Amino acid sequence: MSNSNEGSHTHTHTLREFGLDIPISGVLYEFYKLLYQYTKFFPKKDRYSLGKKIDTLALSLIELVIFAGSTSKEKKLPYIQKAIVSVDLIKILLRVAKDIDALEGKKYIVLQQNLQEIGRQLGGWKKSIPPLL
Repeated sequence: MSNSNEGSHTHTHTLREFGLDIPISGVLYEFYKLLYQYTKFFPKKDRYSLGKKIDTLALSLIELVIFAGSTSKEKKLPYIQKAIVSVDLIKILLRVAKDIDALEGKKYIVLQQNLQEIGRQLGGWKKSIPPLL
């Protein structure tokens, strides 16, 4: 048995290790890690209201993407559409958090950039699904 790093790999932060290989999962994973870190610094009065709501929506978004990725092609669309709505709602709530000074401007920009990418990927995924006849 070798103690070298030959067998190690770079963790890509996707859900591949759980049997779900969805390209969007990496961005979503990174987004949630950042969000989790940033909401810890919300003022206490905002952390347990606005921060909790954003966190809950982000977890729901992850859940929707997992459901969409693990269901048959004809059943994916409702999950993807709900995920797109969740992204839009998270964007709005993050802007509120920034505007009330619960979230620092630079952190807001980073989260919004992640959400833009998640939104683009969800939109592409939605377009790739053929309409039901």
